[in-house]
Amino acid sequence: MNKESDISSLTAENERLLKTGSAKSDIVSVGTHQIRTSLSALKWIIKMFLDGDLGKLTTEQENLLRKAYESNERAIKKVSEILLINKSEDIAEKEPVFEKVDLLELIDSCIFDFSGEAHACGIEIIFLTPNEKPKPVRGDREKLRIVLENLIENAIKYNNQNGKVFISIKEIEKMIQVSIKDTGIGISTLGQSRIFEKFFRDENAEKKEAMGSGIGLFDTKKIIEEHGGKIYFESKQGNGTTFFFRLPIY
Repeated sequence: MNKESDISSLTAENERLLKTGSAKSDIVSVGTHQIRTSLSALKWIIKMFLDGDLGKLTTEQENLLRKAYESNERAIKKVSEILLINKSEDIAEKEPVFEKVDLLELIDSCIFDFSGEAHACGIEIIFLTPNEKPKPVRGDREKLRIVLENLIENAIKYNNQNGKVFISIKEIEKMIQVSIKDTGIGISTLGQSRIFEKFFRDENAEKKEAMGSGIGLFDTKKIIEEHGGKIYFESKQGNGTTFFFRLPIY
């Protein structure tokens, strides 16, 4: 083999390895993110039982549920560690698989997953459903779920005690628009110009919640843009934030 052939072979092998590594990273990132969300939903449901919100428990029931809660908590921490280790691999790099997606149904599903966590944090999620069912969008269902999970999770995490999260969906300019509004801490003036940067965390967010990777909104923006959509926000420090995203109708 000549030198040019060697270089060509090495380049092809390197590209193959990069693609394989990226694919594995995507599977880990997407899978662990979804597992953590499901585990968190289970955690808060168990906690509602332990707190007596759903009726009085016997001593045996309480002991069993407490063990389940502790086991679930260990699982959440382990999954979070995996996500942290894998954060350099961008979820949004995964090639999208487009199909007809019912955003109304997807939003309902995501709200259910976060209902326990919202209740435990004293946050009320209000879905302002439209009078007429919106048209489906063209999208990758799993990626759009990640978008919704990121935005809803932030709306809960950076809200105030007894705060609210308002979610709405409507057709506008031949696109479907979703808005997620919270009544929380808002984004600082500096943060507003950098909020979609990879690894960036606003100073308000760091004060409210020490743990965070600064990946969620970066990935969210990439996903929306690869769908031919757009995302933007309105925020006032100390007075809440609203994120809007629009997607093409199917």
